[in-house]
Amino acid sequence: MAVFDLFSKRRQREQGNTPDVYTYDEIPRGLRTQIVQIWSEVIGGPHLSNYAEQNQSDQIYYAIAQVLRREYSVFLLSPDRHLDPHEETHGYRDLCPWFLSETNPDRVLDAVELTFRAIETFCAKKYYRGRANASNVAAEAVKELNIRFNEHGVGYQFSDGQIVRVDSQLIHKEAVLPALAVLRAPEFANAQREFFSAFDHFRHGRKQEALVDCYKCFESTMKVICGKRRWEFDTRASASDLVRICFDNGLIPSYWQAHFAGLRSVLESAISTPRNRQAGHGAGSGSPPEIPNELVSYVLHMTAATVLFLSESEKRLSA
Repeated sequence: MAVFDLFSKRRQREQGNTPDVYTYDEIPRGLRTQIVQIWSEVIGGPHLSNYAEQNQSDQIYYAIAQVLRREYSVFLLSPDRHLDPHEETHGYRDLCPWFLSETNPDRVLDAVELTFRAIETFCAKKYYRGRANASNVAAEAVKELNIRFNEHGVGYQFSDGQIVRVDSQLIHKEAVLPALAVLRAPEFANAQREFFSAFDHFRHGRKQEALVDCYKCFESTMKVICGKRRWEFDTRASASDLVRICFDNGLIPSYWQAHFAGLRSVLESAISTPRNRQAGHGAGSGSPPEIPNELVSYVLHMTAATVLFLSESEKRLSA
C-alpha cells in the first residue's frame, strides 16, 4: 500500500511538529501497528480465505515465532496460555500481541528484522499468495517500513536483510547505502560481515566491539583491493601498512594527492586510532573506558565512506 501524504501530516510539517532528531530507545505503538498492518498485507493475516495462502502465511509466522521463543528461552511470546507452541496456526496469534506490547526496543527490532527478512526471502518469490508481482510487493513493503521509521523519528532502517542504526539521513543515503552496494560483491563477504557486525554491536550497546569490527572492515576492504590489483602485502599487515601500499601503488592519482593531503592521515587514524585507544587494549584493573555514542557513530559512518571511496578509487584506476 502506498504511503499517503495526508492533510494531518502536512499540517504537522507546517507547524514544525515533525521529529527533528532520531530516537532509538522507544518503538511507538503507532509504528508497531503500521508494521503489523504491513505484515498482514504482505505475509498474510489469520483469516485468509484461500487454504494454500493461509498455510504459507502460517508457516512464516510460526517459523519466526519459533526463532524468537528459542532465543528468548520461552515457550510462548505472549501471555496467552491457551496457545499451543506446537501448533503452526498459532504463530501469528502469539507473535502480534507480544510485538505490540513488548517493552524492550531491541526485541521489537528483532521481530522487525526477522519478518522483513522473511518478506524479502519468501514473500518475494513469484506467485507467493498467487501474486505474479510478488517481488514488487515485497520491495514496496520494505520501502514503506523505512518511510514509517522516518515518519516516527525512529533512527533505524532495514537494509540488506538487517536493521541498521541511522544517525543522519543524508549520510545514510550518500555513504552507507552506496557502501552496502559495494560490500554485496562476493569478494567483500568478510568486510560485509564485519560491517554489519559493527552496526549490530552498536545497536546493542557493545561499543568497544563495534569499533573493533569497523577496524576489521577497513582492513578487509584494503586487502581485497590489494588482492584484486595484485599488490604484494603481508596478510598480517596493519591498517597503516595497507594504507601506505594503496597510496604507493597509485590508488589516489598523483594529480589528486596534493588536494587530498590530509586524506592519508584520515584513513590511517579516523578508524584505527579510536579503535586502538578505546577498544584495542585491556582495561587493566580499572573501569573500562566510557565510549561516547557519537564517537562510535562517527567511526561507523567513516567506515562506510572509506569503503565507498576506496572502491570508487579502484574503479578509476582500472579505467
